[in-house]
Amino acid sequence: MAPYAMSIVGVLLLCLLSVVLAVYSGRSKGAVGALSGPVLDARDDNKLYRIDRVHMNSVEALTPFAVSAVIAMLVEVTPALLAGLVWLHLAIRLAHLIVYLRGGEAAKGGHLRTVLYVSSALVTMALIVIAGWAALT
Repeated sequence: MAPYAMSIVGVLLLCLLSVVLAVYSGRSKGAVGALSGPVLDARDDNKLYRIDRVHMNSVEALTPFAVSAVIAMLVEVTPALLAGLVWLHLAIRLAHLIVYLRGGEAAKGGHLRTVLYVSSALVTMALIVIAGWAALT
């Protein structure tokens, strides 16, 4: 697994990011006496809603990416290519998190936040195709 060390570290950081966001979301809800679960005041200008959604977006993006990354290692995708995709995905997810938490115009749907979310989904789709192709060849 040494050739995939950078990919493994990147995937682990994505997992850690989701856990940290879960704690942050729960702590933020607890601080204002909100119940666990979705925030009902679903407005872009509601910071608690943005915290909750950035956590959920992270969780939603993690599973297909992490599973695809592990499969890519199993079918021996080129380590440098996989590491590049993992770290690109991580960078996009961090940018998404920052934009979403800051709020404002960029964080509204259809703006920069959406571009970042779709970009991370495209990286995931590319990884799925690459891993699938490697499995078939």
